[in-house]
Amino acid sequence: MSSLAHIAILDDEVDITALLAHYLQGHGYRTTQLHSGAALLELMARDTPALVLLDLGLPGEDGFGLARQLREHWNCGLVIVTGRGDAIDKVVGLEVGADDYVTKPFDLRELLARCKAVLRRAAAKPEAAPTPRAEAPSARLRFEQWQLDTQARRLLGAQGEVALTTGEFELLLTFARHAGRVLSRDFLLEQTRGREAGPYDRTIDVQVGRLRKKIEIDAEQPQLIKSVRGAGYIFVPPVSTG
Repeated sequence: MSSLAHIAILDDEVDITALLAHYLQGHGYRTTQLHSGAALLELMARDTPALVLLDLGLPGEDGFGLARQLREHWNCGLVIVTGRGDAIDKVVGLEVGADDYVTKPFDLRELLARCKAVLRRAAAKPEAAPTPRAEAPSARLRFEQWQLDTQARRLLGAQGEVALTTGEFELLLTFARHAGRVLSRDFLLEQTRGREAGPYDRTIDVQVGRLRKKIEIDAEQPQLIKSVRGAGYIFVPPVSTG
């Protein structure tokens, strides 16, 4: 992770954006303070940040809709930072593609740790091969009609690339690397979020649901990622490399 990673901070409260900007700059990040969705979208088109800290409670704006728009059009980290602590809001936030969800009031050190975790996961990909023509044999994991490119961090199917959030990619990678084994929610949580996991993160089920919608023929009758009652999940299809 570069110490000059660009973090955009969107909140209608100027004091909060100033506080976060000052704190993050003190830890080597470049920051941009924003106070409206329109300002954020203009920034995204001009100077896409590595991470966006997004407040849901913007006056007259749909925070969830803005989060969804970010996820659909830009490949950046997304952490929702909001006073809306209801469990349903947290689930919806993860469903629309947020990599993490932090409620106010928050501890600055914890927020920093979560920002680092999202940026680290986004950057955690192998270095490019010395010769572009020769991809390492293990660079792609293949199952059913899918190819998971672990170097480029892309999911490729018969119809082309399917966009995955950082969390979705990490989850699918964990499943593919442990195909045929029952994986507990705690194991999946540790593999995808590590020590930065919060108490609400058992909503790993939400990410599984999102992932099923992208790779299953019928997400309501999953054939690839099956639930194991009282134990967790199992990735059913055989996985090959190369």
